[in-house]
Amino acid sequence: MGKISIHEWFSKKQKEKQQQNSSSEKLNIPDNLWIKCVSCKTALYAKELKENLNVCPKCGYHFKLSALERINLLIDGGSFKELSPTLKATDFLGFFDSKPYAKRIEDAILKSSLNEAIVIGEGLIENIKTSLGVMEFSFMGGSMGSGVGEKFTRMIEHSIENKIPAVVVTASGGARMQEGIMSLMQMAKVSAALGRLRETGLPYIVVLTDPTTGGTTASFAMLGDIQIAEPEALIGFAGPRVIEQTIRQKLPKKFQRSEFLLEHGMIDLICERKNLKGTLSKILKFFVE
Repeated sequence: MGKISIHEWFSKKQKEKQQQNSSSEKLNIPDNLWIKCVSCKTALYAKELKENLNVCPKCGYHFKLSALERINLLIDGGSFKELSPTLKATDFLGFFDSKPYAKRIEDAILKSSLNEAIVIGEGLIENIKTSLGVMEFSFMGGSMGSGVGEKFTRMIEHSIENKIPAVVVTASGGARMQEGIMSLMQMAKVSAALGRLRETGLPYIVVLTDPTTGGTTASFAMLGDIQIAEPEALIGFAGPRVIEQTIRQKLPKKFQRSEFLLEHGMIDLICERKNLKGTLSKILKFFVE
């Protein structure tokens, strides 16, 4: 077999690459077409999963929803009016760990397309005017800092001023450590706001989703007149591993999950996502009519 020049060799390789690319284009499969269920490990068709409100049709596992998806699920179409959309956290401590807190805020804004870890506003739930707050877990784990505390307080004050019920959907890892004591102060601030709401007799309903932990649980997440949770949601203050390491005992099965909390009287009911809007509507009608 005769020798070929370098030019001929490169030409041959380029032709082979073009043929491979042409072949792969015919079999091009879009990204994220299939999603593996975190619980049962079943491969799920992404479109069907979305149509099922991001709930696994095989085992019922409830995937996380964004704040916008939650609002679209609960609020009558076109009725939501956001409050304080530009309010956001400030790096008043100049906090720095592996990177500056200011940079973490910027990254979270880009990732979530929101200015804070909670969206607040007013909307209709089956024609019942309601103040609504929805937490966004993709914004620094839904952590509660001064921005979240202020927005939650404004939502409650809006309920008081307009004499309408308040509903909040939680998804949080707890207080935001980058704000130090200022983040912990929000626990008292939001609890005081809820105290003022309670004096008016207006209802406050909490929907707990996976996960709801830390300072959020220790404040407004567990102060509802009615406590609703999605199935299998992790709800607690410290995590199970931390508790086990501290008390040096094995915790009960399903400890800190919705079903365990319902059994021990910590929440009022567990509601699947597909029934959530209807359930909220019935509860609100009971209070306001």
